[in-house]
Amino acid sequence: MRVADEFSEVDRELLRRGFTRMVFERARIETLLDLLGNPQRAYPSIHITGTNGKSSTARTVDSLLRAHGLRTGRYTSPHLASVRERISLDGEPVSEDRFVRIYREVEPLAALVDKRYDEPLTYFDITTAMAFAAFADAPVDVAVVEVGLGGETDSTNVLAAPVCVLTPIGLDHTEWLGDTIEDIAWMKLGIVHRGVTLVSAAQPDEAAHPILNHCAEMDATLAREGSEFGVLRRSLAVGGQELGLQGLSGAYEGVFLPLHGAHQAQNAAVALAAVEAFFGAGPNRQLDLDTVRDGFGSVTVPGRLERVRSSPAVLLDAAHNPAGMAATAAALVEEFSFRRLVGVVAFLADKDVSGMLEQLEPVLDALVVTRNSSSRGMSLDDLAPLARQVFGDERVTVAPDLLEAVDAAVSLAEAERGVALSGAGVVVTGSVITVADARRMFFQ
Repeated sequence: MRVADEFSEVDRELLRRGFTRMVFERARIETLLDLLGNPQRAYPSIHITGTNGKSSTARTVDSLLRAHGLRTGRYTSPHLASVRERISLDGEPVSEDRFVRIYREVEPLAALVDKRYDEPLTYFDITTAMAFAAFADAPVDVAVVEVGLGGETDSTNVLAAPVCVLTPIGLDHTEWLGDTIEDIAWMKLGIVHRGVTLVSAAQPDEAAHPILNHCAEMDATLAREGSEFGVLRRSLAVGGQELGLQGLSGAYEGVFLPLHGAHQAQNAAVALAAVEAFFGAGPNRQLDLDTVRDGFGSVTVPGRLERVRSSPAVLLDAAHNPAGMAATAAALVEEFSFRRLVGVVAFLADKDVSGMLEQLEPVLDALVVTRNSSSRGMSLDDLAPLARQVFGDERVTVAPDLLEAVDAAVSLAEAERGVALSGAGVVVTGSVITVADARRMFFQ
């Protein structure tokens, strides 16, 4: 069988476990990892949780570590085009052949575990175990691991990583994590084990009590954005922004980051502090400036204000909750000079759709609503009325699928007299699934 065919079969076998099925109980993956010889103990890790910015921060940490000559493994989710994206070695997704080989090693042991429990291992359990096994086999010097959902009960919370990262906390996945910032913070802090270092982005006031209390209980060292590190200054630059960053060990000036938005500057500061903590932050421990610049300059984050077309510009952004959409909206205003901007949106039904639409309304001239490919996608019968409540009837167009939606948005962006093509733009957003669907359209 050809490698491509074998990979397709493995992909189907994984999907049969239920792509979105969730079981918040770690005993099954702990048993599987025991059978695999606990590969996650073969290397140190940096473990990343939070609500927004986890993948961007993970990619930035990964790039900084590689710039310092370390071999890295990176585990993130969800993926945009292929499940292979979840497991990266030295910044690149594993090959189809390697993915198949890892799966064939894990699957027989997973079948044994399935027989021991009422609920079989999930899709995420299996890919997590595969990532840890792949990193041990490589071998890597360090793993950068993003939490799937929450923290305390997440399948990745078997690491006891020496450095943990908490990106900004917001209200999302409330049906599983709790309906207050404080409840969500407690859940996410479950990855912070005794004696580790926690690097935290600036957080809502409601998260302060859980963070301080948990770190005190765990005897964990806490480094906070705005106190121990942060963004000193930022200015727009062609293709991104130039930053001055205060790290844990010193200041770093003239850092180019090829990503847009104040939120990405914040992610950069958090990533820098995490890497400093990993190497051992302190007086006279400042990282080499040229190496830091190289690391930041090499960062790529697909699907985050990613330009996939020019004239008119089409941007893809995977914001999927109100806080994330607020950051996207701010970046669209601050860093792009569109004279006319049209949005294409498709959401998952269990999200705060009204909250996201309210963030977009001030920055868009028109809106096209559609559906994405997810079975959890919000129907047009539900989405269109919500959009009209926020934008008004005249600014909302309904399209049955994403291709027609993008075509309609391009026409609307170019429609106004006097707006040159360079001043017209389209942003496709609302869900990771929506962005994944759009990337397939543009890169097929």
